[in-house]
Amino acid sequence: MSSSRIPEHVRFRIHLQALNRCGYCLSAQKYVFGALEVDHIVPKARGGTDVEDNLWLACRLCNGFKGTQTHGIDPLTARRSKLFNPRSQLWKRHFTWSDDGLRVLGRTVCGRATVVALQLNNLIALLVRNEWIKAGWHPPQD
Repeated sequence: MSSSRIPEHVRFRIHLQALNRCGYCLSAQKYVFGALEVDHIVPKARGGTDVEDNLWLACRLCNGFKGTQTHGIDPLTARRSKLFNPRSQLWKRHFTWSDDGLRVLGRTVCGRATVVALQLNNLIALLVRNEWIKAGWHPPQD
C-alpha cells in the first residue's frame, strides 16, 4: 500500500523501474482506472520498510488481495512458498499467459502460490483482460 512517507523521487524511480505496470498481473497504468500503488513487497505489518529495495508497483486489485501476505500455498504440491518478488524475480520465469491470454498461469511453486494468494484470475481481472484482448492491448508482448 502507498505511504506518504515515501519521497516523490523514490516513487518516480519505482514507476520507471516497473515500466508503469503492476509487478504481479502486469496491468499497465494507461489501462487501469486508478493510479498504481507503491507496494511494500514485505508488508510493513510483517517487518518491511520503506527502503526502495522493498517497493514496487501494484494495481489496486493485486495490492488489495496481497494485503499482509508474504507466503502462499501452491495448489499443485501443497508446498508453502514465498510470494513472487517483482523486484528481484523475473515474471516470465514464474508465470505465463494462458493460450487465450486471459489467465495468469503459475509455472513454479512460487508462481502458482502467488496466483492463488493474489487471486490474479479473479472475475474482475478476467472481465477486464477480455476487453483488453479484444482491443489488442493484451497480453503484454515484452
